[in-house]
Amino acid sequence: MTYDLVVVGGGPAGVAGALTAALAGLRVALVDSGIRLGGQYFRHAARPERAPGLDRFLRQARVLDARADVLLRHQVWAVSREPDGDLLVHCATRDASAPGERAVVLRARRLLIATGAHDRPLPFPGWDLPGVLTAGGAQALLKGGGVVAGRRIVVSGTGPFLLPVATGLAGAGARVLGVYEANGGLGLARHPVLALGKSGEAAGYAAALARHRVPYRTRQAVVAAHGEHEVEAVTVARLDPDWNVTGTHVVECDALAVGYGFVPQIELGTQLGCETRHDVDGSPVLSVDATLRTSVPGVWAAGEPVGVGGWRLAELEGRLAGRAIVADARQARGADARPAPGADDRTAPAGVRRVPGAGGVPVGGSAAAVVPPLFARRRERWRAFGEALQRAYPVKPGWQGWLRDDTLVCRCEEVPLARVREAQALGATDARAVKLLARPGMGWCQGRVCGYAVSCLAGERPQPPRRPIAQPVTLGALASLTTPADDDTSDTPPDDPSAH
Repeated sequence: MTYDLVVVGGGPAGVAGALTAALAGLRVALVDSGIRLGGQYFRHAARPERAPGLDRFLRQARVLDARADVLLRHQVWAVSREPDGDLLVHCATRDASAPGERAVVLRARRLLIATGAHDRPLPFPGWDLPGVLTAGGAQALLKGGGVVAGRRIVVSGTGPFLLPVATGLAGAGARVLGVYEANGGLGLARHPVLALGKSGEAAGYAAALARHRVPYRTRQAVVAAHGEHEVEAVTVARLDPDWNVTGTHVVECDALAVGYGFVPQIELGTQLGCETRHDVDGSPVLSVDATLRTSVPGVWAAGEPVGVGGWRLAELEGRLAGRAIVADARQARGADARPAPGADDRTAPAGVRRVPGAGGVPVGGSAAAVVPPLFARRRERWRAFGEALQRAYPVKPGWQGWLRDDTLVCRCEEVPLARVREAQALGATDARAVKLLARPGMGWCQGRVCGYAVSCLAGERPQPPRRPIAQPVTLGALASLTTPADDDTSDTPPDDPSAH
């Protein structure tokens, strides 16, 4: 089977994009590594509790499941292009019928990258102890399985994401000993118009922290974790505006959740050669036009891979990318093509044409034919809000002073700071040279955890990942790899969506 569209990522952006395309009659597959759709924000247990936006998302997921192939527990590790222009999406999955992983390859004419982002940690002494988690990891345990990371928990880092993590843990019965925000308390005070729409949400978190008697401290952060076999206490430091330590005290705890923002997952895009740019916080993200099209033909991106901005922006961008993909498919099928019976024709205007080499912008009315002005203004406003948040909660260079020579920078390869400095003394002037000489980033995570820190220690902005394998895959899965059959080239989707 050749799909009109394969979407990678089952969060707000991926589901919105896949649903928009499927409702317009395209043959769509959505691939996600989780056991349920939702991504990080809408991660939920089998019996979900009420959460803002979750009911709407679950309704979208139910409609999508009836109109598209939703492939869960499928980890995408590579995307390649065939000579005929089709894209091959390489997945690894497990099932009960056979031990180990097996390979699954999907053929698609178009790809939507909606892979989200992961936590950005910073190293500090003791961060490799059991009981030290990322903030997103602690929230994933709680949302996905109802597991509380500990009984006495400290939350530290920077950014508003610390608030829902702390309130969620406290609401689940944990004693949250404090939320330590490394930056100041002004947040979005310099952007009152942008902050106004979030004031109610912020007030709700403040009330929840007060109800559970959780102290919220600014200009403070955890700079060390202590324990023999697991975390037993942390050192909390008072910080100056550049995050240099001005004083410390010790807090006893059995778990620590830390987070310093997010790293967009763009590996699939860079595999295909998509152009990138640096976001406000220096993170590399995929460059897209007004219709969310990347620089590579047939490839779109939405949500965090084009810049961190929250679930509402991700959902909107997924919907806009879906509209653009529908318009592109109709142009390919001919101006007289019509959607399948029962399709919602409002998802994209009929008759939209594209000009080769025009950067994906429709002609006969400009980009507004696919991206209505109202949507464009809304996207611009929410994108501005996301950028304002990154400016309000930056990572300051003083964190490097928290490290000791024996502090592990790369936990996978057990590379301490001293070895990084030794590589620099031998002539390493950038993160890649440090990696080649000292091996940080060569372990299981391939630099996803330590890459940001190594770049900062090397004195450069993080560079786009260049990995031939985007996610770990077993040799058993590679051994089962077969080329997808080329005999099914039908453009007509099945009449019964359940027959997929």
